[in-house]
Amino acid sequence: MSFDKYILLWIIIGLLTFSYLIVSKVRAPYGRHSSDGWGFMINNSWGWFWMELPALLLMPLISIFGKNELNSLSILLISLWFIHYFNRVIIFPLRIKTKNKKMPISIAISAFVFNCINGLFNGIYVGYFLESDININTIFIIGVFLFIAGMLINIQSDNKLISLRKDSNGYKIPNGGMFRLISCPNHFGEIIEWIGYFFIAFNFAALSFALWTFFNLVPRALNHHEWYNEYFDNYPKKRKAVLPYLL
Repeated sequence: MSFDKYILLWIIIGLLTFSYLIVSKVRAPYGRHSSDGWGFMINNSWGWFWMELPALLLMPLISIFGKNELNSLSILLISLWFIHYFNRVIIFPLRIKTKNKKMPISIAISAFVFNCINGLFNGIYVGYFLESDININTIFIIGVFLFIAGMLINIQSDNKLISLRKDSNGYKIPNGGMFRLISCPNHFGEIIEWIGYFFIAFNFAALSFALWTFFNLVPRALNHHEWYNEYFDNYPKKRKAVLPYLL
């Protein structure tokens, strides 16, 4: 089976996963949906670190040590990837104040496997199949803009949620910024970010990651939005879940 066919199979698995999550409305049991009914529990921050670590390491290492010589495009892709995941793997777990919350180890393992596969696909593409260099055209410029905008939205939204945890022992309705429009701007920002990465990279592996980000985070955002409406009687009725004015 060719490399592209493996990626196509991965996309199909993502679409089936997305369909199941939307239809079943199952809530992954971590964060505010944490539940001990999914098996052995581990520390939330450590679970987050270990499940995200393969993405931080695999893609850059495979890209750097692959048979392709590094060029300006591969260096840019490695750099953007590393910046995002350094924040997610190292900085974010140190900043979150989850008050000894735990997550099922099954969730951490499933995310670990996903990040291994995703890191492998994107690293192999850059390290072995990438042939082009940077071509500064309209698609590339849009991609850079989307990646930076998505990262800023993601980080700013995380900052808001972290500040709410510091100010209160319980949950509060987040407000300000894109929270005025949607319940999960952090997820929206990450979706935008990886769509931008695909526009910059413009390869099948990057497309699979953009799609998987959508497949994973949209159901998660819908779960959060439903939870907000259940938990708060005064939750803003016009606020959408993850896509402003749409969903």
